[in-house]
Amino acid sequence: MVQEAGKYESRDEEHKKKLEVKNALENYTYNIRNTTKDENLGEKLTPVDKKIEDAIDEAIVWLDTNHLAKGDEFKDKMKELFPILKLLG
Repeated sequence: MVQEAGKYESRDEEHKKKLEVKNALENYTYNIRNTTKDENLGEKLTPVDKKIEDAIDEAIVWLDTNHLAKGDEFKDKMKELFPILKLLG
């Protein structure tokens, strides 16, 4: 019974980590999207900013279609966004 409890504890911990990474990616993408959609900023968007907006929209679609992905997949998606979002300055 103790062994079984340990097994569930391990699964719970993995699930918790996955949710933390997923939530971080969601928060990150939605915050950036809200920033780029800001009325004052929206008028000033350059072609580079448009690439950022497209990358964020793509990440949101990915999140919607891959909500059951593994934690590493969420981490990889976040890593894909970093170079693009560095363009924000």
